[in-house]
Formats: sequence, C-alpha cells, structure tokens
Amino acid sequence: MNLDGVPVWAFFLGTILLVMAFIEVGHRLGDIAHRNSEDEKEAPVSGVSGAVLGLTAFILALTFGIVLERYDARKALVRADADAIRAAYLRADFLPEPDRTESKRLLKVYLDRRLAFVRIENVERQDPRPWLAEADRIQRRLWDIAVANARKDMNSDVAALYIESLNEMIEVNESRVTIGMRARIPVGIWVVLYSLTILGMISIGYHAGIVGSKRSKATLIVAVSFGMVIALIAMLDRPWGAMKVTQQPLVDLQAFISAQK
Repeated sequence: MNLDGVPVWAFFLGTILLVMAFIEVGHRLGDIAHRNSEDEKEAPVSGVSGAVLGLTAFILALTFGIVLERYDARKALVRADADAIRAAYLRADFLPEPDRTESKRLLKVYLDRRLAFVRIENVERQDPRPWLAEADRIQRRLWDIAVANARKDMNSDVAALYIESLNEMIEVNESRVTIGMRARIPVGIWVVLYSLTILGMISIGYHAGIVGSKRSKATLIVAVSFGMVIALIAMLDRPWGAMKVTQQPLVDLQAFISAQK
C-alpha cells in the first residue's frame, strides 16, 4: 500500500491546515490550563515541546534521507541502463547472421519501448504490466540467442562478454523496476511523521497558551515550512512529476543507435 493516489498539492495544503489547526488546539488547551491552574509551569512544558519537536525533526530528516537516496539511485540506474544496453548492442556485432541483425533490432525495440513508456503523459496512471511483459519477452529472446551461440563454442571469450552485457542489462532493469516503480515510503512512516507533527504542533500551541501569549501570525510561517518539506518528500518519493529523473542518457543512446547503418 502507498499514497501515490494522493496529489502532492494535497500534501502541501493538508499539512498547512493540519499544522495551523493543531497549534490552535494546543493554544486553547494551554489557555484553559493557564486560567484554571497556577501549578502548570512554563519550564516543563517547554522541555516537552522541545523533545517532541526534536523527534519530529529526526523523523523528517530520516524520511528525507530515504527519498533523496532513492532519487539518486534512480538517476544512477538510468546511466547504468544506458551503458548496459550500449554494451550489449555493440557486442552483438560479434554474433553471426541472422542472430546479429535480430539482436540489434530487439535491443533497439527494447530501448524505444522503455523511452515511450516513461514519456507517456500521466505515466503514474498507466498500467506497467504490458511494458514489463514485453521487456521480459525481449530479454528472453536475446538470452536464448546468446546461449545458442555460446554453446557452439563454450570457450569463446566474445560470447562470454556478450552474455555478461545481457546479464547486466537484465539486472539493471530489475533494479529500475524495484526502486523506480515499486519502492515507496511505507505508510507506517507517514503515520509516525504526521503523528509526531500533530503532537509537536499541539505542544507549541500549548506552550504559547500556558504563558498567556497571544496568537501569532508566525504560525502560518511554521505551517508553510512544514508543508513545503513534506510536499518535497512526497515528490522525491515518486518516479514521475516535477522531480522525475531525466532519461537523457537513454535518449542519447537512442540517437546513437538510430545513426548506425
């Protein structure tokens, strides 16, 4: 289960409303405590507020670190994918005909279909299964061709190099599918993140109420700040949208292959 169905703008606006609402809740609770009891002291409340906000900052940093690392991994995998396909395409020249022509054609189709899929508008709404099934079919056919030629000469270094490049291409594809399409922040982390945010905002409001402070317009600054950070986390967590990884290495490879005679 993931939150891909929730638009990023909803994270932003929802977080702003949530922060402002629970600061207000905390302020009212603190104001009531301030009027009804003189035993409630500022120092303990300040300590609790600081502890909760520290935990909130920690989980925000942890979550941001996870999505940023995954974003960097997606960028690296695009480059690795282009390198693996290029190596397989070039090493296919060592295959005898008609396997050479068929392998190069299949690699070109494989690359074209991959780029066509990621260029689809609203790609997040597309069913990836047809592309994954076609990629698997092409990979199986390329592997069968490589194995058949390797069996003709089991000591061939050229055949070994070609099989190695195909194997790397298949592994990179699996990594791209796993990291780029399926890996998301677990719902449990989102629950903890928002729970700590709510508790932190209540503690801020409660502290302001217990000392008799009036409501401040700075509340909006806090709300917008939290909204921006959480919206950024949501964007980095998804392989599409404003933070989509560039496919330029694959585009350059497509141009290189198209220029071949």
